[in-house]
Amino acid sequence: MTDIAEATQVAALLADRGADGVRRELATWHPFDIAEVLTALAPPLQASVLLALPVKQQAQAFGYLAPEDQLALARALRRPELGRVFAAMEPDERADLYKRLPEDERAAILPGLAQAEREDIRKLAAYPENTVGAVMTSDYVTVRPDMSVEEVFAHLRREAPERETIYDAYVIDEARRVVGVVSLRDLLLAPPGARIEDVMRREVVTVSADAPRGEAATLIEQYDLIALPVVNGGEKLVGVVTADDAIDVLEEKTTDTFQKQAALAFARRERGGPMVVNVLEATITTLWRLRIVWLVLLVFGNILSGFGIAAFEGMIAANVALVFFLPLLIASGGNAGSQASTLMVRALATGDVTVRDYARLISREVVVAGMLGAIMALAVSLIGFVRAGPEIAAVVAAAMVAIVVIGSLIGMSLPFVLSRFGADPATSSAPLVTSMADVVGVLVYLGIAAAVLGMR
Repeated sequence: MTDIAEATQVAALLADRGADGVRRELATWHPFDIAEVLTALAPPLQASVLLALPVKQQAQAFGYLAPEDQLALARALRRPELGRVFAAMEPDERADLYKRLPEDERAAILPGLAQAEREDIRKLAAYPENTVGAVMTSDYVTVRPDMSVEEVFAHLRREAPERETIYDAYVIDEARRVVGVVSLRDLLLAPPGARIEDVMRREVVTVSADAPRGEAATLIEQYDLIALPVVNGGEKLVGVVTADDAIDVLEEKTTDTFQKQAALAFARRERGGPMVVNVLEATITTLWRLRIVWLVLLVFGNILSGFGIAAFEGMIAANVALVFFLPLLIASGGNAGSQASTLMVRALATGDVTVRDYARLISREVVVAGMLGAIMALAVSLIGFVRAGPEIAAVVAAAMVAIVVIGSLIGMSLPFVLSRFGADPATSSAPLVTSMADVVGVLVYLGIAAAVLGMR
């Protein structure tokens, strides 16, 4: 059943049986499915359906809504209603919503929260948007090293209903420094009277709250963690990043990279995240705005190709067959450059290579691109020989090898250069690499032709 059909049924149920009917119908639904239905409802009905649910279920469904839907629904709720949802939300989701609210709405919400919740929101909301601190949660469990296994189990039973994750408990000293971690598995296998310091794992992977948030996602992926403890400058535990938050970060990062490589690098949300565009639902104006800046810039860049062709007009006029091969050669350079750029952007993003590896990789790329260019040159030179004779065939073959090698080096080098100067490697987008390879390819092709055929 589609979301629209489900939403229609829920709306009809609300009209026929009221809030009690909706509450009973949605009691066994997953919060994600409820959020999907809310999104498909008309705005006036969203608040009515949400408020028909128990507060905890309200908060869970609210957390699955897209940021723009959360903000719209928050504004549709009365202050006391929003305050109850706010208080029941996960700490990290609550802080994210708090940052999206206008200043006056923030001030109105805070007095309705407990002191601990107000302080927690202020702490989490204080971190810049692109840092680990902005995606961490304060919902975690800590234990002391001198506690027994039985004491920790009793502690976990008390804490579990209010915590997002209890599978790992972090062992901290008097100064809140992380000295170990103990999992439920460790506790189940340990003798009941054992002390935590005897069963805990002392090798704990941590991340700084001020580090880029992508670093947390990378560490969780590399070490296969359920959650990653976050420390401040004094190495004190201040939060954790959970695996589901890491997935969200990686999804945003992937979206951002794809948009940059499609020359949509100017598309951003005001708070630093990538602008996720649904091409089916986006307005024509939005799609136009996302694409126009880079395309106009690249148009002016490609004018250089026209200047290059103009410089060799006499030779082209005397050897018209050269024009037949021009699109083929230029496209080959751009394609090779785009391939190399894609490989390098991914390798840099995943940490497989660093800027220090440039010299080794560039030498390997020369060999690989030369081999690719040679095979392509052999194929195209046969066409050149049949169409225009051996001289044109030689020009086309030599130009193919040179253009593929140069295009590949451009595509590989741009991400490294950008990384070296602290810029995002993904901005070496495919259209940018292709445009640069086009300009260089025109000059190389016609330059080789001039050397072999002479200026006639």
